[in-house]
Parts: sequence; C-alpha cells; structure tokens
Amino acid sequence: VQLQASGGGLVQAGGSLGLSCVASGNINSINGIGWYRQAPGKQREFVAVVSSGGATEYADPVKGRFTISRDNVKNTVYLQMNSLKTEDTAVYYCVAGFRFRPPYHYWGQGTQVTVSS
Repeated sequence: VQLQASGGGLVQAGGSLGLSCVASGNINSINGIGWYRQAPGKQREFVAVVSSGGATEYADPVKGRFTISRDNVKNTVYLQMNSLKTEDTAVYYCVAGFRFRPPYHYWGQGTQVTVSS
C-alpha cells in the first residue's frame, strides 16, 4: 500500500487548508485511513481517521474544526482544516491500517502545514 499526501502549505491563523491522501496498491484489506501530525520537538499525535464505511474519529484538539472524508471510488481521503491555529503547525502524515483504530501499518510521506499568527 502506498499513500501519497498533498495539500500542505502556509496559512494565517483562522484560515483554512485542505489535505488529500491517495491510496494505491493492495488496498482491498484497508479499513482505516487517516492522519497523524508531528510538531517540532513533539511526538507524533493522532489527528483523525475514517473507516471504509464512513465512520470517523477525531482527536480532541481538532474536533469541530477539522473534517475527514473519504471517496472509496478515488481511493482518496481528505482532511479539511478550518479555524486553524498556530498550534496546528506540524508535518501531517497520511496513515492506513487494516482496522479502524491503531496500529496503522502504512505511512505516507509528510506534508508541512504552517499556520502563522
């Protein structure tokens, strides 16, 4: 399974940004696809995940601001990030696994999201 993330960039606090992750390869057994992030000097943390059936789960810091969605025809997962805060600045990683919840066996390359004040 390969995961290709895109859509990072620089945005001002309060703004919006969208990320995309395209999954390819042997994805028939994949259930959960989602996002982790890692801020400078911090550990990687869970952000959001969506199941093959559309169930979603979010980390508390992003609830109400981020929306994850999935297009099973395009094998693409989207993360719409609104009301961005400076603390959302991080490298965002697309992840995928055989279950809805961790562990996620596949990780894509990171995409940088920078939120300026």
